Amino acid sequence: MARWTILLFSLYGVLHGQEIQTPTLQECCQDGRDRALRGQDCTVLPLISSSHTCRIAQEQCCEAAVGDQLCDNGIKMARGQGACERPFFRGDPWETKISKMCCDCCVLGLMLAGRGSSCELQGLLLARQCAHSAQTCCGKNTTEGLEPTVEVTEKPGTNVAAKPPTKVDACIDSSCSQLCVDNATCACHDGYQLQKNGVNCEDVNECLTNSHNCVYGQVCINTEGSFRCQRETGCGTGYELTDDNKCQDIDECSLGTHNCRPDFLCTNTAGSFRCRPKERCGDGYIQDAVGSCIDINECLARTTPCLPGQTCINTMGSYTCRRNTVTCGRGYHQSEDGTRCEDVDECRTGNMCVGHGCVNQVGSYRCECKIGFNFNSLTKMCEDINECRHYPGRLCAHKCDNTEGSYVCSCTSGFKLSHDGRNCEDINECDANPCSQECANVYGSYQCYCRRGYQLSDIDGITCEDIDECALPTGGHVCSYRCSNAPGSFYCTCPPSGYTLASNGRTCQDIDECAVGIHTCSVSESCFNIQGGFRCLSFACPANFRQVAKGQDTSVSVRCIKACQPNDIGCNLDPVHLITHTSISLPTFRDFSGPEEIVFLRTAAVANPAPLPAATDVFFDILTADPQLSFDVLKRSHLGMIMGVVRQVKPIIGPMDFVLEVAMNYVKSGIISHRNVVIVHVSISEFWF
Repeated sequence: MARWTILLFSLYGVLHGQEIQTPTLQECCQDGRDRALRGQDCTVLPLISSSHTCRIAQEQCCEAAVGDQLCDNGIKMARGQGACERPFFRGDPWETKISKMCCDCCVLGLMLAGRGSSCELQGLLLARQCAHSAQTCCGKNTTEGLEPTVEVTEKPGTNVAAKPPTKVDACIDSSCSQLCVDNATCACHDGYQLQKNGVNCEDVNECLTNSHNCVYGQVCINTEGSFRCQRETGCGTGYELTDDNKCQDIDECSLGTHNCRPDFLCTNTAGSFRCRPKERCGDGYIQDAVGSCIDINECLARTTPCLPGQTCINTMGSYTCRRNTVTCGRGYHQSEDGTRCEDVDECRTGNMCVGHGCVNQVGSYRCECKIGFNFNSLTKMCEDINECRHYPGRLCAHKCDNTEGSYVCSCTSGFKLSHDGRNCEDINECDANPCSQECANVYGSYQCYCRRGYQLSDIDGITCEDIDECALPTGGHVCSYRCSNAPGSFYCTCPPSGYTLASNGRTCQDIDECAVGIHTCSVSESCFNIQGGFRCLSFACPANFRQVAKGQDTSVSVRCIKACQPNDIGCNLDPVHLITHTSISLPTFRDFSGPEEIVFLRTAAVANPAPLPAATDVFFDILTADPQLSFDVLKRSHLGMIMGVVRQVKPIIGPMDFVLEVAMNYVKSGIISHRNVVIVHVSISEFWF
């Protein structure tokens, strides 16, 4: 019992393995080709496997088989008839396209074979299917089918056209397929040619050898042993082409190619057929093409079904006659007897054109419109012409305004209408004095100007407003001291004392009180003029010094030279030999930005770049100065001589007075030989001018 159980399980495994085994690609492909040969549609093939690859192989092999069949049909047509017109093939357009392509390519191969050319098709870039068809027909130029055939190979030294041994009647045992002539030589009927074996005859394709006599407009079709000429255009639906190249009607009824239903009778017609029902319709009805009974419109089918004065009205299966009633359209009305329509004279019945001329017409009327109006045939009214829109820019120079029946020209601001009513002239607005001061006319407008010292108002552009020159950004530099505005101008003033206004009306110049003699200095004092005033100074030489004349140096007030008493050793040992008093007046420097050089001290010492040991040198020093140390002294060379320069190095706001004592030390061989002292009286003015 256990042994049988094992056997059953093993058999089940084999059967189960066979159920789940998937078909190979070759099996899928063969299934597609078989279904194509049976005429099935390759796009809706039943699947034999769930594999996507199998479905592709099945569908593509099916398409390839269909293409091979269509191509074989074209090759058969080329070998059989030698003509490749698309009407000769059956099927959809894409099917006939493939067949015609293979047919044309086969004809190309047959022509190459007939000329003895190579079948390699060198230099011809043909599609694969076309090249295959051409090579197939070139290498096998026979009228046989597409199945491969075995050519008869002659034995070496054998002449198929050689005469048989001389006999009394050599053709008795001849194997010629058609004719045997003298000396047992085989021959063929017209339309055939002897094959290479010298026995069999093959058909001559007159369409390929151009030995036919078909005229223009005909297609040569090869037949067995001959050919026929067929016109290129077909006969159309319902006709067929006979052997004598004529169109003959096809009797669909006798051939059974009609589609009439069983309860209809087929009746042949020229180029078609009709289906007529076996039962007939009643009076007033007629059968249509499908056998249905439809009503006859007697009013149209008969010429005069009703009496004069009556109107025919069709009904189902019959008709009725109705007495006519006169119905008049717009523009007409019934005559008094009601038998006809008469024209209505709209021009008499009312004011149809509203102020325009009226002309009556048959069934209507027309308005003769005045100038500036057009007649609207739809509304039957005279409508105003908008001349400004119809003739833009041609009627008026500036602006055009349409009016009823006319137009009016107008001008833009600054212009007036000319006498011709169309052009515009410039208006001189200055004649009306629109500006507060000066006016200049411009084309189409005007421009106001102001006199010097005034500016045009930004508000109205007409009024001239006074310019406050003192308030301008440069107003602080207009006057030296103080600026006062005036209508259209300004004036400058100076400090109340010490200054007077210059001739330019802006600059304040100092009054030299000492020169004019309006100072208050005593006889013992010296008057020294400064900016904006004067100073009364008294200079006296110290002991052991005496005053000397000023000489030509006007900048020196008093010069004192040492004059020692005899035997005064202290006086003789004092290095100071000369004391000089001088005065200088300075303004308060506005925007002080650097040292200002105020005093230049000239010496008699030569300035040497590299002084010799025995040469005299000069050193400058400030002995007394202001507490702020606002001054310093520099040594400088000028015209080959040593010179000292006293500078103001800090800003000083006046009024203020200083006394600077500057020492000029003459040094020779490292020892001060003598010293000159310059006492500078500095007066700083309150103002910058």
